Amino acid sequence: MHVAIFPTLADWEIGHVTARIGNPAWQTTPGRLQIRTVAETLQPVRTMGGLTIVPDLTFDEFDPAASAMLILPGGDVWDTDPAITTPALDAALGCLSAGVPVAAICGATAGLARIGILDDRLHTSSAPEYLVHAGGAYAGAHNYRAEPVVNDRGVITAGATHPIEFARAVLAELGVFTPEVLDAWYRLFALDDASGYGVLAAAS
Repeated sequence: MHVAIFPTLADWEIGHVTARIGNPAWQTTPGRLQIRTVAETLQPVRTMGGLTIVPDLTFDEFDPAASAMLILPGGDVWDTDPAITTPALDAALGCLSAGVPVAAICGATAGLARIGILDDRLHTSSAPEYLVHAGGAYAGAHNYRAEPVVNDRGVITAGATHPIEFARAVLAELGVFTPEVLDAWYRLFALDDASGYGVLAAAS
C-alpha cells in the first residue's frame, strides 16, 4: 500500500494506520502489506510535526495496479496550493479506475471533492462547509454524512478529529486484522476499554 507525502503532511492523522500495518503484531497475515511512500519528487519531505520523510518513489513511478490502497493524509497544501497535490489526485483517479481503494482524511477530502470523486459517493470530512469552501466544483453536498468515517465504493473519507476511526476503516478494508482483533484494537485505543487487551495479547 502507498501513502502520499508532501510538505505539511499531518503525520498524526495516519499514525495509527502506519503503525498497525508496519508492525506484524495481531495481523492475520504478517508482512502481507508493506508501506511505501510516494511523492512528486524524491526530495525529503518535512511533515507538519517536524519529521523528515524520504519518499520511496515518485508519482511518475507509481503503478495503481501494484498497490493495495492509496492513502491521502491531510495537510496545509490541500487548501493553500492545489498544484502541489495534483499528482496525488491523479494517482487517486488512477487507483479508482484500477479498482484500488483510496482513503482520504481531513484536507485530502477537499482534494477528492475538487476533482469530483465525492459527487456521487457517500462521504464525510471535517465539516460540510469545508468541502463547499475548498472543494472547487464540489457537487456532492447531498451525499455528505455527519459521521466519523464513511466508506463508499472504494473511497474512505474521514474528518481531522477521527484518525482512529479512519485507521479502523482502512484496516478493515485491507483485512489486516480479523474482525474480533479489529474490534478489540478499537475498543482499547479509542474507547480506553482494557478488555480489548486480552484479545490482542492472545492474537500476538
